[in-house]
Amino acid sequence: MTVLVRDFRPDDAEGWVRVRRAALPYMITTPEQAVAELAGAPAARRYRMLVAEEDGEIIGTAQVGLAHESPEPGQGFCNLYTHPERTGRGAGTLLLRVAEEYLAPAGAASVHTWVLDTPGDRAFAAKHGYTPSRPAHFLHLDLANGSLPPRQEPPAGVELRTGADFADDPRPLFAADAEATADEPSDTPARLDSYEDWLAGTWHDPGLDHRLTSVVLAGGEVAAFSAARTDGVSRYGSAMTGTRRAHRGHGLAKLAKNDSLHRARAAGYTDAYTGNDAGNGPMLAINRWFGYAICATEVRHVRRLG
Repeated sequence: MTVLVRDFRPDDAEGWVRVRRAALPYMITTPEQAVAELAGAPAARRYRMLVAEEDGEIIGTAQVGLAHESPEPGQGFCNLYTHPERTGRGAGTLLLRVAEEYLAPAGAASVHTWVLDTPGDRAFAAKHGYTPSRPAHFLHLDLANGSLPPRQEPPAGVELRTGADFADDPRPLFAADAEATADEPSDTPARLDSYEDWLAGTWHDPGLDHRLTSVVLAGGEVAAFSAARTDGVSRYGSAMTGTRRAHRGHGLAKLAKNDSLHRARAAGYTDAYTGNDAGNGPMLAINRWFGYAICATEVRHVRRLG
């Protein structure tokens, strides 16, 4: 059979999700999210979604573009995944070749990719000239059978809200997300400058559950938050948990995440997932406190183009 690579189409969404869930079950993904991700991508991201197809079956996927929110220009990305039962057919190599041929003229001087920390995946990256950088962990929490810390009473002057309470004006959440994102450890740090891009790509993401997103107010202002993404059925993921700089060190991120997890369990979600940079000690400690356990590790790899 011949493997072909082409651009993603909306009617590929089911096949896209099937591959992603098989290759990376720790990420929350749905057909609606896949379609919206492409439609809502800002022009500066030069975003493409590629599929590898064999005899009409999608066996591989790749997300390709520029890290346009990074203060360092010229950083591209290509995150590709092949269905575990369809490896060895050349889909990954072909996806990577198409991605690099697209990114170089688009202005990328380097390409970053996430690689699962397995001997086979790391060997594939090394074979194609990619060198390892920093690791990150996926973590899992059994919401159905595990125990959560009891709900905490907010201290004086602090109150809990949900993302749904900001439906008319989410700008305060954008400001908090931008500040937390700027301080997140990463090889490609991000700076969220565009409120409109954030609305399209984050706030209006169909996977973001506003009712399960918990927000901590201190003195009437957003101090911390824990954003929730779900598949609408059983799987819940922490998209981002962060605290504004002026409010750090008071346990407010823990307060927000605990509230969100309790809401998720009450809503019937059975499995919670999150991810942390291996160097993000504070969030790893918080997640251990909740009972999360590492279930997989990815390693960021990079290759210079040209």
